Amino acid sequence: MPDNNATPGIGELIESVKQYVRQETVGPLRGAGRWAAYGAAGAFLVATGGAFLVIGVLRLLQTEFAPTFSGRWMSLLPYAAALLVAILLLALAASRISKNHLQKEKP
Repeated sequence: MPDNNATPGIGELIESVKQYVRQETVGPLRGAGRWAAYGAAGAFLVATGGAFLVIGVLRLLQTEFAPTFSGRWMSLLPYAAALLVAILLLALAASRISKNHLQKEKP
């Protein structure tokens, strides 16, 4: 009579495969969801702060230096300065983008 403990049954094999698949898919997917949620929240906050900064620069130039920018074409300079600040912020943000992986382990 063969020993049943020496060879695993089909049920045990299927169960171990299920556990392996859960371990290799569910765990990393939870990490990816958390990573994406923090990234989305951070992107929203950085975008909101950048928009407030650009609007603040525009309003500062329009209120504090109003006599300097009087005239038909001179009134566009505060908008050009705010656009320049926005471009600089975008360039700074683009330069800080890195290609980090979800897992922190280095190969």
